[in-house]
Amino acid sequence: MRNSNAEGYRPEVRRSHTMTDEKNTVIEVKLPSAGELIEAGAHFGHKTASWHPKMEQYIFGTRNGIHVFDADKTLKKLEEALFFMSRVLANEGKILFVGTKPAAKAIVREAAKELNMPYVVDRWLGGTMTNYKTISKRIHYLKELEEQQKTGQWDKFTKKEQLMLRRKMEKLQAQLSGIRDLNKLPEAVFVSDIKVDNIAVREANITKIPVVAICDTNMNPTTIDYVIPANDDASSSLKLLIGTIVSNLKNVKPMVKVIEKME
Repeated sequence: MRNSNAEGYRPEVRRSHTMTDEKNTVIEVKLPSAGELIEAGAHFGHKTASWHPKMEQYIFGTRNGIHVFDADKTLKKLEEALFFMSRVLANEGKILFVGTKPAAKAIVREAAKELNMPYVVDRWLGGTMTNYKTISKRIHYLKELEEQQKTGQWDKFTKKEQLMLRRKMEKLQAQLSGIRDLNKLPEAVFVSDIKVDNIAVREANITKIPVVAICDTNMNPTTIDYVIPANDDASSSLKLLIGTIVSNLKNVKPMVKVIEKME
């Protein structure tokens, strides 16, 4: 069982940092303190027997047979991920948020909605990125059905036919609600659990879309572009990490609009 206390470990406390990219875009990221990470249990990994060697560089040590993350390294990698995601939004890009694990669904959905970003929190539809043309046709068909119902075009059908159309529409709404406004492939993908949502990671890799993901000690991070080494199971950890992402990204202004305003 994971514990939220880390005896004898007092890593550096960090709050905010300003970075500049190759275009001299200044981006300030605000981070939780190491103490807040520990309080949320974000520093606890899995049992040492189930670890993945590729995560060793992010591990501080062990406690009661459980690997413990180095909170300073978690903060550093979180900072890098925030800087990248901020640049995506500054350039008017879209980040697809993915979290189909029960513990992450509500957190990921609310985060994406607050940022006005696309999301998938139910079953991942195969081909969402690798066969986007087909997915976009389904989105178009869904919007057609909704428009037909709204304008009374279903009135000419029998009750049985209307019921069939309604069921078809509701099924598409359930499948596509989070990505219905995604009119092209996203510029980045955020994944809360790369094991549960491995297909999403694989499709992003195939389509060369950068992936930001929370990676626990039992995960292989080699397919992830921006690793956030932390507990991906505890809701307190997910709320802190994803909440930090939201609080930073919601204030990012598109650079194009900023330049136009200055002119």
